[in-house]
Amino acid sequence: MKRITWLILLFFTSISPVSQAVEVITHPDLKIESLSAIKARNIFSMRSHNWPDGSPVRVYVLSDDNDLHKQFSKQKLGIFPYKLRRVWDRYVFSGTGQAPITVENEDEMIEVISTTKGAIGYANKGSVNVHIIEIR
Repeated sequence: MKRITWLILLFFTSISPVSQAVEVITHPDLKIESLSAIKARNIFSMRSHNWPDGSPVRVYVLSDDNDLHKQFSKQKLGIFPYKLRRVWDRYVFSGTGQAPITVENEDEMIEVISTTKGAIGYANKGSVNVHIIEIR
């Protein structure tokens, strides 16, 4: 009986929803191939304001309750979305910074990233008209 219970428990804990890989995307003209996880976290937490060439960083995100946003925050940044929101709110309410620009959906994210110089965001793997950056 213990063995059957164990197998059932193992089966249900190993089931997870299939999700596509999330990628960090930038404007096609940005000539950066990869970012460290720390640099990516600094950019998306609004601590880094300029690219290495001095151009301004424009950060775009999906809403806090979006599944892709949750996946991105946890997998690529290593931070829970509510903690990321807390950082943004601290900047906004203290007057020392601003939150990233929120877009409605992934299609809008890809559109705005592909047309805005210095833009960075995220989308499911396989996005076109944008530059994909590896997080190492």
